[in-house]
Amino acid sequence: MRTIDQIRANKLPSNMMQFAAKGALSVPPDENIEILVYLAKHNKIFGDLARMTLAGWDEKASLAAASNPKTAREVLDYLVAPENLRPALLPALLENPSVADSELAKFAISASPESIAAMLQSPRVRASLGVLDVLRSNIYLKADQSSTIAGLLNSSRAEPVPVPDELTQPQVEEAIAVQAPEPAQEPAPAASDDGGEVPDEVVSAYLAEHATEIAADQDKPFQPVGGIVDLLGTDYFPVSENKPMTEIAGGEERPSADAASAVPARPKPAAGPPPGQRDNTVQKINRLDVKGRIQLAMKGNKEERSILIRDGTKVVALAVLDAPKLSDGEVEKFALQKNVLEAVLRQIPLKRRFMKNYIVVRNLVSNPRTPLDLGLGLMKHLLTQDLKNISANKEISETVRKLALKMYKQKLDAAAKK
Repeated sequence: MRTIDQIRANKLPSNMMQFAAKGALSVPPDENIEILVYLAKHNKIFGDLARMTLAGWDEKASLAAASNPKTAREVLDYLVAPENLRPALLPALLENPSVADSELAKFAISASPESIAAMLQSPRVRASLGVLDVLRSNIYLKADQSSTIAGLLNSSRAEPVPVPDELTQPQVEEAIAVQAPEPAQEPAPAASDDGGEVPDEVVSAYLAEHATEIAADQDKPFQPVGGIVDLLGTDYFPVSENKPMTEIAGGEERPSADAASAVPARPKPAAGPPPGQRDNTVQKINRLDVKGRIQLAMKGNKEERSILIRDGTKVVALAVLDAPKLSDGEVEKFALQKNVLEAVLRQIPLKRRFMKNYIVVRNLVSNPRTPLDLGLGLMKHLLTQDLKNISANKEISETVRKLALKMYKQKLDAAAKK
């Protein structure tokens, strides 16, 4: 077992842990720095000592780790974090393919003037639309640097970039930048449930495209994000001795502590409703397997889509966004919902039609559940008043609020100079 694994398992004695925090263990250089980063981030007793050791770590060894694609991801993320960065390491970190674009984007938000200059010299940064989009919001950016970034973005966006079906985190951010043009003030014409039948070929194409995911999730029942009580409301479930209420925690439904033994296991969906009775929408959905729910998501009506967008099975929820009858008004509501999967919020900006609707963009930035990198990337599209409103919205991340306030003041200053 490697020493780092022993440390993670708390199997080293205290005196050895102190040696580890000083970088004094007889282990390979790459493992030594991995140990120090682990202690700095996760150990309350020796963390401060490990951080001090890292701050004065041999520059040659640090540079070797920063430039090596095989260096542990946790180490690279630590080295590129603004509070830990050593300027001499930045060029190597910028070109290391194992440093995620998302980490570079976080660094770009508050990069110093010297770091901005280094980033604009980096071939990788100059080719990364997601990082450039965030960098141009940096408060330390000079006029000539802002012009350089604008030129790089314009030249890159002149050529369409294909978006792969399965995206990694860095690819998502770059795809957002490519696929999301300046939103128009007027939304595109809305789709309608009266637009005729959806061809079976559309559904078949989606099923074929996502066959692997469907096969993996085929036995998953309908489980709405936030739980069934949140979906239907407490009035739907009368409280009585025979029907105890349920608690919702972590996006899942579970029996309350007092009634746990009284609640039976969830039965498998039945083949159909009892004779003489008719299913409501939720009961209808609850009887369907994953393929059935996908078909309903793409061919069903507005009410069915509003429920299926909250399906905890990602491949079903995303099928709603591919529904031919989906209207812009529905997407505006989805963009503001807190009880949908993060994957849904990430998928919306990848569709050009949705990004032409200003309300969709504004709602995504205003949604506390929207991932930080996505909200920051879309904020540049907002109008002055909306930036002001977001800067005062305490439900949203502090990072988003601060950037919104900064951009709001910049727009006011720009307007005053005209």
